[in-house]
Amino acid sequence: LLGALIVVWLSPWTIAWTGLFWPGAALLVAAAALTLAALREFARARTTVIPHQPPSALITSGIFGWTRNPIYLADVLILLGLSLVWGKLLGLLLFLPLALLLERRFILPEEGRLRATFGDAFERYAATTRRWL
Repeated sequence: LLGALIVVWLSPWTIAWTGLFWPGAALLVAAAALTLAALREFARARTTVIPHQPPSALITSGIFGWTRNPIYLADVLILLGLSLVWGKLLGLLLFLPLALLLERRFILPEEGRLRATFGDAFERYAATTRRWL
């Protein structure tokens, strides 16, 4: 995310329409709400929020009942939101590559650990809750 934000910030391609600030700000607020809701659930479950570490609990409550990956979804919303606030076109083009990178580098390995640790419980959860939205 940080790398994408730096590339977007340095990009010379801008959007001249000033009406993008408030939609961007709304996306940033949504990203903050998703992250805080997820962190609250991690704390309640007393499990790690750190990627690539073994989980001690399968979280299916709160925001995790709506999306399996609220923090990664928040990362994508941060890129989109700041791109709109900054008026930078490149960020609108980079959100999909960022989402794919997050999915391949973090989400799929995490799902593998959850599947190995929680088995059928994870399979039932994955069948009823979307990966992104």
